Order: sequence, then structure tokens, then C-alpha cells
Amino acid sequence: MDVAERFSGNVINADSMQVYKELRIVTARPSVEDEKRVPHKLFGVLSGDEVCSAGQWCEMAVAEIQVCFDQDRLPILVGGTGMYLKSLVEGLSPIPDVDDEIREQARDLHAELGGEAFRDEVAKLDPISAEKLPAGDTQRLIRAWEVSTATGRAFSDWQNEPRVPLLENVRFAHIALIPPREKLYAGIDQRFEWMVDHGALDEIRALLPLGIDPAKPLMKALGVPELAAYVRGEMELDAAVSKAQQVSRNYAKRQLTWLRSQLPHAHILNAQYSKSFYEEIFSFVHQFLLTPEA
Repeated sequence: MDVAERFSGNVINADSMQVYKELRIVTARPSVEDEKRVPHKLFGVLSGDEVCSAGQWCEMAVAEIQVCFDQDRLPILVGGTGMYLKSLVEGLSPIPDVDDEIREQARDLHAELGGEAFRDEVAKLDPISAEKLPAGDTQRLIRAWEVSTATGRAFSDWQNEPRVPLLENVRFAHIALIPPREKLYAGIDQRFEWMVDHGALDEIRALLPLGIDPAKPLMKALGVPELAAYVRGEMELDAAVSKAQQVSRNYAKRQLTWLRSQLPHAHILNAQYSKSFYEEIFSFVHQFLLTPEA
């Protein structure tokens, strides 16, 4: 928001859970006050019973970026969903569309077999994807099965094809916030406790009666399974909070690994963001905007 104010920018969401409208607090979406401060785009724009793929998000993001260019504003993409960011920057694999019937078959088969057995089925079609994906990664396993089934060619083969660019003559500058791990983990724990104290349980109580398929991404958002278990009387609150905090810390660890491996040339701040980094970040952005494309 500070960068958006300084450089007349729009904040564009690149978080796979913050695209959904039902859980502002649990997914840590910007507050109503934040959204009034500077323009925010792609936050809370989809229903939780939808599945937002990288391709769908990229289509929405490209449209918002073009609006920024048309209005002479700076697009500022914010979020930690690496698959989204990588797809936008590098382009999408040229995977053909999959019929809805096959998508439904994939979901039904996963529901019937469960994660482990479904991964075994994926391994018959695409052993490379099956080896890389954990049994709990429902969305990607289903994607691997449906693409391999629909095309007769392994999903991993399609992913190795040259990517199709989404934006022509566009440069990206990357800023990565990588705080010391102990401070990051402490912040995660504190934030989750704050969310529980400020309405997260009410959001879960409102979510469950909607009857959204448990396999949908929103129902697997950080903290949702644990808080839902508490609301249903299946877990004590302290245990639910502790488990959710642990899952969140594990996810953050994977995000840090991704940032270091996938964005090696990013401008890295080894700290939590604070006002003390104003000028360093502003100077970086200003220099990037002044530097012509090589």
C-alpha cells in the first residue's frame, strides 16, 4: 500500500486463497479500510465453491494489469502463490482444454479412492507427476489425471513444453520479504491467535452450512480444517489453534524455499516490512521504472 500510494499503483492479489470471498479474516485479506486507502483488485472475487486455476488467475491478472497500463498506474502484484506468479511471469504451458465430463470423472474418482490410491492411479498415467506430488495435493493430482486422461499424454510432458507468453514487452521487478525464521514463525503464531480473537470462528461457522465440497481449495486453506474441526466439536480449541499454527509455519517454510530458488534475482529484505524500509524499497522501484529495457 505504501508503494501504491507513492507510485500511483493498484494492488493486485496473487494469493490463491484471497481470491475467495467467504473468508476475509482466515485468509488475511486486506481490510475494508485498506481497500479504501488504495485500489485493491482480485480480492474476494470468486465463490468458495469454485476452483481457481493458475490459468484462470492469470487471465484475470492480465486484464487488471492492462487496466493499470491504460490508466497509467503501476501494477503491484502481492502474494505468495508461486504457481500463479511463475505462470504470469514465464507464461503458461500449452495444455489443451479438458472437457467438463473428464473433470467430473477426476473429482469423482478422487472422492471414491482417497488421496493415496488416487495418486497410484495418476502414477499409471504420469509417474513423474505422481512422484513429485504428495497425496494431499488434491488439486494438482486431479489436474495431472484429467490432463493425462484427456490428451493421452502425461501432464508432466505438457509442462515441459515451451511456455506461451501472456504479456508482451512487460518487465517484472521482484521484491521478496524473507524475515529471520524465528521472527517469522512467532509472527505467524501471533497472527493466527489474533484472527481467532477477531472473528475467524464466526467465519467458519458461516462457511460450513454452505456445504462446499471439502475437496475444494478454500476448504483446505490454512486454518480452515482445524477451526472447522473445533466448530464441529471434533477438537479442542487450543489443539486446533496449535495444529493450524504448525501447518502455517510448515507452509511458510516451503514459501521461503520457493522464493530463494525461483526468484534468485529478487531484491531481498531479510526482515519483516516496516516503515524503516520505505526509502530502500521506493528507491528500488523508482530505479526500475527509470531503467529502460535491456
